[in-house]
Amino acid sequence: MREDRRPYWFKKRYLQFRGWYTAHFLAPACDELGEYATVMKPWYVSISGPNIRIGRSATIVGEVDSRVKIGVWGRDTGQGSITIGDYVMISPGTRISASDEITIGHSVMMAHGVYITDSDWHDVYDRTQRSDAVCPVRIGDNVWLGDRCTVLKGVTIGENSVVAACAVVTRDVPANVVVAGNPARVVKELDPERGYTPRGAFFKDPAALEKFYDDVDHMVLSKNGTLNWLRTLVWPRRGD
Repeated sequence: MREDRRPYWFKKRYLQFRGWYTAHFLAPACDELGEYATVMKPWYVSISGPNIRIGRSATIVGEVDSRVKIGVWGRDTGQGSITIGDYVMISPGTRISASDEITIGHSVMMAHGVYITDSDWHDVYDRTQRSDAVCPVRIGDNVWLGDRCTVLKGVTIGENSVVAACAVVTRDVPANVVVAGNPARVVKELDPERGYTPRGAFFKDPAALEKFYDDVDHMVLSKNGTLNWLRTLVWPRRGD
């Protein structure tokens, strides 16, 4: 449909159900899931393993064909961790897989299909075991990871840097640069003197932001009738 034909009351109930699902199924899978998390289609988000912490005002988007998967498979029971800061954006298809330690800063944006891992998961010679080497991944504040990029074991990415689409990051990335390619290399330096507006700036007052969106929904959707909406589901017409 070209327009959202749902009546306001239905979208309100849908958002309440989405929030209940997140609190009932996803929050218990985390050691911490900060307040004001927005998880779109949370039934397509998988969180598994110990020591997973996600900060406040996270936005996570799952899709039926692009699930978000966040998991810790430690070397022993209770080992391994993933720590994700405040105000992050996790897009459909993102996978974050930790053997030992992955740390992601505040206001980090992960585009569609990003993959982050701190392990090869199998040794080159003994492919029944993972390597003994511990190679944590650390991603600084305000980093932007482009579509389908890959961040591999032992990498540190400095704050404010951008990883281009499809890049494969195999070595450390300094702050305030753009990297691209396979393996990723610096292709541009950013000017920190210009200043950055991080994603966290959007969430200074999350309660007021929620009210703003609710007011917009009420203004836009209150004119939608229930019967006409049901008609569009079973008998759509051109322009619906």
